[in-house]
Amino acid sequence: MNFNEGAFIYINKPYRMSSFGALAHIRYLVSKRIHVKRVKMGHAGTLDPLATGVLILCTGKATKQIEQLQSHTKEYTATLQLGATTPSYDMEHEVDNTYPTAHITKELILQTLPQFVGDIMQVPPVFSACMVDGHRAYKMARKGQEVELAAKPVRIDELELTDFDSEKMQMSIRVVCGKGTYIRSLARDIGEALESGAYLTALCRTRVGDVRIEDCLTFDDFPVWLDQQDIEINCKS
Repeated sequence: MNFNEGAFIYINKPYRMSSFGALAHIRYLVSKRIHVKRVKMGHAGTLDPLATGVLILCTGKATKQIEQLQSHTKEYTATLQLGATTPSYDMEHEVDNTYPTAHITKELILQTLPQFVGDIMQVPPVFSACMVDGHRAYKMARKGQEVELAAKPVRIDELELTDFDSEKMQMSIRVVCGKGTYIRSLARDIGEALESGAYLTALCRTRVGDVRIEDCLTFDDFPVWLDQQDIEINCKS
């Protein structure tokens, strides 16, 4: 393995860690292992801090393939809390509004979900990495600045209800989607379509292209894996 020439590292990103934070940690360990100041490394698709799952890291010349990898189909599992919303559409922020849920049944959910399958328009969350006038939307939102994001086309290939708890008013879904889809926005839109509210309480990216979560290393496993690699060192950092 030659990290300077190019390699792919599949990581199961931990909960409450940013994608950049995960990358920085792995880059530090790899750089130390191959005795360079800082190996070139990038990731193919940001995961929210409160999400877990597949994060593909590319090193060296493999970073040229990041754009291609970002276009691959992705699969997620998610849990939605019905009857409430938060500003970030997940648990990063406190609940700001509550809504009726007595009318929500499994049958209603099953009738509602198909409207989100196919090519749809979706407004990204204001607490996201989208750019607005050269600034990250989430940075502006955290400063209390008003952020307006336009709807953009996204594609959802599959949307499956995997569980519904009528007492807790929680539903779990499996989503197969294209580039640029925000599952947090999908949760918001499902809540509105149910004439209620919804936000994410759990999100896991289980697949990117052919890379599945079963193929990924945890942070605890990575140092052991790295020590076991036969590494070529023939380039400068």
